[in-house]
Amino acid sequence: MNYTLCDEKLNNKIEIGKKIRVIGFDDAPFNKSIDTRVNLTGVVCANSQFEGMLWGEVTRDGLDSTAAILHLLKESKFLPQLDAILFDGIAFGGFNILDIHHISQSFNLPCITVMRRVPDFSKISNALKNLDDYDVRWSLIQQAGEVFENAPFYFQVAGVSSNIAYKVLQKVTVQGNVPEPLRLAHLIGSAVKTGQSSNRA
Repeated sequence: MNYTLCDEKLNNKIEIGKKIRVIGFDDAPFNKSIDTRVNLTGVVCANSQFEGMLWGEVTRDGLDSTAAILHLLKESKFLPQLDAILFDGIAFGGFNILDIHHISQSFNLPCITVMRRVPDFSKISNALKNLDDYDVRWSLIQQAGEVFENAPFYFQVAGVSSNIAYKVLQKVTVQGNVPEPLRLAHLIGSAVKTGQSSNRA
């Protein structure tokens, strides 16, 4: 991907006040004891305004989260309109790790993972040793790259510079440190699975 071209395109939109369309993916609540499948919610926003939704699933602690995202987006009417893809963290359904660089390259779109704090990578590595395919999972986490801190956000990027990614996050966040597409994805996933929305995103 041409980072310079991508940065320029997004920066121009933001600077002249044009809307940017972003999809944010989060996993829905699941029971770690019995659930083998975990639902995903993808919410499309123009800036912070809701425009649409995708619904899918991944295997708990599996290796299919990247394939699931690729399938959902390829089949989506929203794909041609998107300027960026956001993820709530680097994994869904436990330790089903995303390959954000592959997703970014597949669609020629920036991918940004958003987290609430810098992950404890030592703790994550130890937890992954309890699962099959440790080397594959740990490699994906390492490939995701540096965690950037630019208040109030912690994030990783693929296909875009950290400076432009920060501008995107600011553009689609109403308050706090949770971008609106991710906040809505969390609320919808919680409501569908538990019968009521949860404030924690």
